[in-house]
Amino acid sequence: MATVLITGASQGIGRAAAVELARRGHRVVATARNADDLAGLDVAQRLRLDVTDPASVEQAVASAGPVDVLVSNAGQTMRGPVERTPVAEIGRLFDLNALGAIRVTQAVLPGMRERGTGRLVYVSSVLGRLTVPLIGAYAASKWGLEALVETLAAEVRRFGVDAVLLEPGAVSSDGPAAAPVYLTDDDVYQPLAREVAGARSAPIPPAEVAEAIADVVDLPAPVPLRVPVGDAARAALSAAGRR
Repeated sequence: MATVLITGASQGIGRAAAVELARRGHRVVATARNADDLAGLDVAQRLRLDVTDPASVEQAVASAGPVDVLVSNAGQTMRGPVERTPVAEIGRLFDLNALGAIRVTQAVLPGMRERGTGRLVYVSSVLGRLTVPLIGAYAASKWGLEALVETLAAEVRRFGVDAVLLEPGAVSSDGPAAAPVYLTDDDVYQPLAREVAGARSAPIPPAEVAEAIADVVDLPAPVPLRVPVGDAARAALSAAGRR
């Protein structure tokens, strides 16, 4: 049994992962920006953790105690052409999706390194390796995350710590529906938006990603650096020559 700290566990992938990991017998520490949103989760601890707030990260990690596995899941998406997307909002997305993951990593990693064991699991996206029109800001934040984690994996393996990126395709969660959209009904980019929507593959359920997360948590070392999740993700990466 491992102590697994999950960020962004209030809904979607994070909540499903908390349920699945607890079902497999792990000690789960579920976290979210609003701890009340974790009500009903049958886990060891439910804590407030805002990945964009260093004090919140520090307090949550201290309350969790020794963490064997980090599941870094907190994140958000965004829609809109690069021309229309406010630069400040792109920066906010990077702070959440990439820098937020690193804040929590920096909080849990010293303990893992000292104990000589640990696993860092990051929920990335197939868009961490591919780009799609009108989702450039989100893709860029995930590309940044992937670069940081690939570097991190090489740095920490000598200490008995490994890092892995999970890359699902579209997921049927509330996140996309709640995402900011910088595209008006009469925008010149609307024809492109219709083309992109028509090419979108059927989303997979959060439970499928949660099972992949739990499988990675349970894998013996060493783990692969990247794990595509879902048939559509594997097909897209294969077609692009990025397996």
